[in-house]
Order: sequence, then structure tokens, then C-alpha cells
Amino acid sequence: MALRPLLTRKTLGLRLPQLRGLQTFSLPDLPYDYGALEPVISGEIMQLHHQKHHQAYITNFNKALEQLDEAMAKGDSTAVVKLQSAIKFNGGGHINHSIFWKNLAPIREGGGEPPKGSLGWAIDTHFGSLETLVQKMNLEGAALQGSGWVWLGLDKELKKLVVETTANQDPLVTKGPHLVPLLGIDVWEHAYYLQYKNVRPDYLKNVWKVIDWHYSSEVYEKESK
Repeated sequence: MALRPLLTRKTLGLRLPQLRGLQTFSLPDLPYDYGALEPVISGEIMQLHHQKHHQAYITNFNKALEQLDEAMAKGDSTAVVKLQSAIKFNGGGHINHSIFWKNLAPIREGGGEPPKGSLGWAIDTHFGSLETLVQKMNLEGAALQGSGWVWLGLDKELKKLVVETTANQDPLVTKGPHLVPLLGIDVWEHAYYLQYKNVRPDYLKNVWKVIDWHYSSEVYEKESK
């Protein structure tokens, strides 16, 4: 399956409205059917997660951007400041989910296969083994209070792989401007509750069966040079 680079107009669903120059965002298609990740993630969860939750972030992001555009035109600095929280939350939700969908693949299409090439070597170098990395991400993801994400990232300044967590819909870059997300796992309850109830560790244990390392490897190859 051909994978697309991060944060292009196409991957983020960027389109230009006909009536004004304001850029808005639309829901990206999934590269697999909603039920393709079963039994690890149910089709019902995937459909709700994509059509309802991700779409809500996009809708609210676009609304906040439109309000920001109007506030900027009016020179309303108070309104500009007030809108930053909504932009960060909803924009982050869109960015994070756009990455998450690419980090998943059906088992028949390579989901669960270990990373190869330079990313595989880097994981062994920085964590000792893939199993150690998985254990670390599972522990940190399970320990995260409330809602958020657990990430494998590349620190471009230190030239090393790191594991980080972010709260709510904060994208990884909020933890440092040199951090590039390679793999993100959503640990909001909407990502697993219908199937795994309140047992987040079971979800984290099983999700690796449908993790697709191809996208992560492509981003690592590009960003580690």
C-alpha cells in the first residue's frame, strides 16, 4: 500500500473554499474498511471514531479558524487569544488522528509485522529491542491519567528515538519543537471503551497486532537524515 507523506494538503484533507481564501480541513478517507482491524478493534469503534470523533474535531477546528480570521480582520486581540485553546485542541485532534489512521493496518496487509530497515535498527539501539519499546509505551500509555496519547517520536536535535505522552489532543510538537511523531496510540476511552470497557492495558496489549510500521519507517527515513 502506498503511503503518503505527513502533513500534506491531501493527508490533512486540506481544501480551498470557493468563496474565500480561508483554508479549511476535511475528513481524510481511511485506507481500509471499518471492520478490517477486527477482532483487535471493532468496526463499530472505528466507524464512530472516524465519522463522529475525528469529524467533530475537524468541524470545530474549521469553525475556530473562521472565527480567528474574523477576529484578525477586526483587530480583536482578545478574541484571538480566546480562540487559541479551541484551535490547539481541535487542530491537535485532527493532526493526531490523521497520523493514527496511518499507524494501523489489517493483519493481512502487514499489521503487526515488526519494523525493518533503519527504524528497526534505531529501535534496537535506543531501547534494546522492539519488545522493550512496546512494554515502555504500554506502561506509559496505561499510566496516563485521563485522556491523551502515547507516542514514539524522533528527537531531531538529539538524533534519538523517544517515548512521550501528551494530554488530551495535544500533538507531540507541544512537548518540544524538535520532536517528530512516528507512531501515536490514542488512549482516549472512545478509542477502545465499547470493546475493552475500562481495561486500557488490554487495548494497548492488543493494538500492536494491527500496528503498521511502514508509515513510521518512511517518516523516520526522511526526518533522520
